[in-house]
Amino acid sequence: MTQTPRQRKGDPGHRKGEPDDKEFMTTLAKGLAVLGAFGRQRPTMTLSEAAGVADLSRATARRVLRTLAQLGYVEQDGRTFSLSPQILDLGFAYLSTQSWIDRALPLMRELSERLSESSSAAILQGNDIVYVARVPARRIMSAALSVGSRLPALHTALGRIMFGYLDDAEIWRRLKSQRIEAYTPQTITDLQALFDRIRADRAQRFSIVDEELERGLRALAVPVLDRSGQAVGAINLSTHSTRTTRNEMREHFLPELNRIAEQISSMTV
Repeated sequence: MTQTPRQRKGDPGHRKGEPDDKEFMTTLAKGLAVLGAFGRQRPTMTLSEAAGVADLSRATARRVLRTLAQLGYVEQDGRTFSLSPQILDLGFAYLSTQSWIDRALPLMRELSERLSESSSAAILQGNDIVYVARVPARRIMSAALSVGSRLPALHTALGRIMFGYLDDAEIWRRLKSQRIEAYTPQTITDLQALFDRIRADRAQRFSIVDEELERGLRALAVPVLDRSGQAVGAINLSTHSTRTTRNEMREHFLPELNRIAEQISSMTV
């Protein structure tokens, strides 16, 4: 296929958000944009809906969806399209490269059962955390969480502790790149305050987020480190604020969480 020259910013054909890189494959990016448009809020989409959400023309969206359908990643039922089970191959391909996740699960399960609290593992993706393992003990959030669920990193203990392993310039870049939303009266929305909290959590090597994402939700997280000392993920214990105090989390939960985090970290490449 003949590749046309990349459009410069400001040119009519330049799409917002595309990098100025001659190796950038616009067609691939469009296909991924359509795949990423499906989710809990949009399990099915019409051609017009896919075009609108992915910011594509109808003709482009049609070609993308037909290609994805022929490859087996999308199914069509009349005028609507949905993801097919084959899309799981892409997610499992990633999970299979993260051996620490499989090793973490039995340790998390044992800890959750012993303490009667939920335990989760997540990775950092942009400004979100993505759950890669979860052992629910109780339903403490209004939203049902499962592997693949996303939450805003800045307002979760899992996200904040992983943010701390970025350099200062990258932390500030991400802070300034998003709109900070107040989910509860306790949500920290001031950028400097968020930066200071992230750095303080990094220094103590754990994070507690107390009712900032949802009323009643209190969580403690510690990092999972590779052999170079970089965070490849994080694990947490979450509880209801009426059941466990912050001091109890530090005194009783933190040593247990650190113990299994160290075991998991010792297995990472």
